[in-house]
Amino acid sequence: MKVTNPKLIISAVAKKQYPEGNLPEIAFVGRSNVGKSSLINTLLARNGLAHTSGQPGKTQTLNFYNIDEKVFFVDVPGYGYAKVSKAQREQFGAMVEEYLSSRDQLKGVVSLMDARHEPSEDDKLMYHWLEYYQVPILVVATKADKVAAGRFNAVESRIKKSLNFDKDTSELILFSATKKFGSEEVWQWLEKKADVH
Repeated sequence: MKVTNPKLIISAVAKKQYPEGNLPEIAFVGRSNVGKSSLINTLLARNGLAHTSGQPGKTQTLNFYNIDEKVFFVDVPGYGYAKVSKAQREQFGAMVEEYLSSRDQLKGVVSLMDARHEPSEDDKLMYHWLEYYQVPILVVATKADKVAAGRFNAVESRIKKSLNFDKDTSELILFSATKKFGSEEVWQWLEKKADVH
């Protein structure tokens, strides 16, 4: 899909602020600093639309990006960042759970994990939670340029084994924002799930 005019529509903290209408939505979830904003910017071929930050825990709202009136990308607050207070974490958790479990427009979730490491406990919890709600999942292993190309198969097997991966509901793609590989495959999955072209 060629993107011409992506726009941040709203940074929401409550259901009543979600955009109205029936455009399909794809959510992006992952640990703080795993590269959600970098993936979104790469997919949209825009440098600074989604705010990337060296400071983890920066996204604290559900950010809805309208992509050419065809689909919304929803950037979800990162999880697992220790410096955010427990109360804030619980507040984010409730907001994210409400969105992911009750939003009819949600057609799939891109779950980002760092290709260099074993999926964290939080990664596994999120994956199985999405499975429980029967949301289609695309696992994107980010920062894959930091892994030797000959190790890609080993990285895939390690992630799949760790998550107890269900190939009927999930797919896995290795991605690098730096080297720009993987984004075409991510787009193919998005277009299929959101039924946009």
